Amino acid sequence: MFHSRLRVRVGPSMDQLVCITDKVNSGKAHDISSELFEGKVAINIKGFTNPRGKEHYAEYFDREDRKGITWSIQVQGRFLQPTSADDVMFGNTFDKRLKLPWGAGVALKFMKFVDPTLEHDLLSDTKPWALSPLIATMPHFVHERIDDIRASPLLENRRSESSFPPSRSIGEDTSQLQFAIASSNSSSSTYLTPYSSNSTFVTPSPSLSVASSSSNLSSFPKMPGSLGVSSNNSLTLPLEKAHMKKNKKRLFDRALDLRTTSERRSYFSSPQHRQEIVFGPEDLITTDFCYGYLQFKPTLALRISGGMTFDLMKYWDRHPVRFVCCKRRKPEDGERSDGQPTGDLYWIVSIETADESDIHQEDSTPGQGI
Repeated sequence: MFHSRLRVRVGPSMDQLVCITDKVNSGKAHDISSELFEGKVAINIKGFTNPRGKEHYAEYFDREDRKGITWSIQVQGRFLQPTSADDVMFGNTFDKRLKLPWGAGVALKFMKFVDPTLEHDLLSDTKPWALSPLIATMPHFVHERIDDIRASPLLENRRSESSFPPSRSIGEDTSQLQFAIASSNSSSSTYLTPYSSNSTFVTPSPSLSVASSSSNLSSFPKMPGSLGVSSNNSLTLPLEKAHMKKNKKRLFDRALDLRTTSERRSYFSSPQHRQEIVFGPEDLITTDFCYGYLQFKPTLALRISGGMTFDLMKYWDRHPVRFVCCKRRKPEDGERSDGQPTGDLYWIVSIETADESDIHQEDSTPGQGI
């Protein structure tokens, strides 16, 4: 019988995972911070039962646009080092060889149908994995360019007061994604901004947060007419504005008219299109990875179209169900010290079965709201 009591751990790396079981289905987020990524993660699991056997209710699953969903991983954050969207991957990794059931080929074809960009080695004898480019696989994806924070401290205050996860479901918005298009003569650290079509990005300190960006404005190229521009530059403003107008036209000539999830996923199924986008500290990305093909109650099962259901408990020997956001692994990267079949790790969500030690730990930890 399925041991349905679960625990959830998250963190920026395998050796920094912390238990956030008390935050599952609570509408509360957990902060993740490293030299590579800064953000928040919120978890919802339908029918979630904590280590003490108490089921947690989540309003999330009652929403009209989330009917049929059984789990959700919501993340909002920034990649602190400029990285091609083709190299930002999301998916699953495992610690041991998988005991795949009869008919697994059908399940793999279903996975490929759901996500044509999926890459995997699920038959590995050591560390099976299945990963896709994040920009092409996420069912809900919102991108916001936040370098306008330099021009208006009011925007900074508005963002610092905003809550995550939001009370409304995360949707789809790529209207500002053209600002992350890399210039044609760029390296990975040069890309378009709303102010220039060829502006070299200066990577700020990893500790720089959205709420503290205004104190580090000297690190960035200034926008003519914005705060911090001296009146001594007034004679050059007409020429600069003309240059900006020309660059703005060039930039919007490349605007991406992607209005739906299917349009985004179709467009970014092309590696070339993904390589044109560079995510950096000025790109705030909000995602919701949510589906209904995994159920956690009354048993752990995979449900696919056509009414087929695989009882995963017959084949699962208590592996963590681990979701990772990572950098694409390149041949020259070599082996990682933690043995993971990925490049650099940005964040990890690990859903695991609880044991007696988890129950005792919760009993001895006050104020967890269970």
